[in-house]
Amino acid sequence: MGPCAECGASMDPRSCEDLFHVLLALDHGRQEPWGPLHGVSVSCFLLQHPSRLPADHGGMAWATLRAYLEGGLDEVGRLVGRARRGNSHRVKGGPARVIDDAAPPHRDAPPPRFSVTIEDVAVDGTFPAAKFAERVEAWTTATVDAWNRGT
Repeated sequence: MGPCAECGASMDPRSCEDLFHVLLALDHGRQEPWGPLHGVSVSCFLLQHPSRLPADHGGMAWATLRAYLEGGLDEVGRLVGRARRGNSHRVKGGPARVIDDAAPPHRDAPPPRFSVTIEDVAVDGTFPAAKFAERVEAWTTATVDAWNRGT
């Protein structure tokens, strides 16, 4: 199997999708360190695999990564809170207004390669707890940097 066509990971011995399912299982256990980083991890994965990114979720994924780099999980929590409040049927404009222009930078095509991928975060395919948060931060930085490059 060759490298992932979207993020450039080697996919040896597991595909990005296989690794993503392992990560989701850990995330949904809501245990440290995986659970609290669920939104950040999903945003990284989707922005590195844009064929899987729903058209109306790009702004929230991008806003999540920017919030994480700017203020950590506290800032992500504030963003999610604003989006939830903005999603109320009583608020005109909805979540899009809350996120403002948080869409990823316009590019003719998504970045073809990233310096840190889900494969790097997975280490041996098990997403070890030791230094998981540091690997997710590196993944986030690599994702944002690649999308910003050339804009």
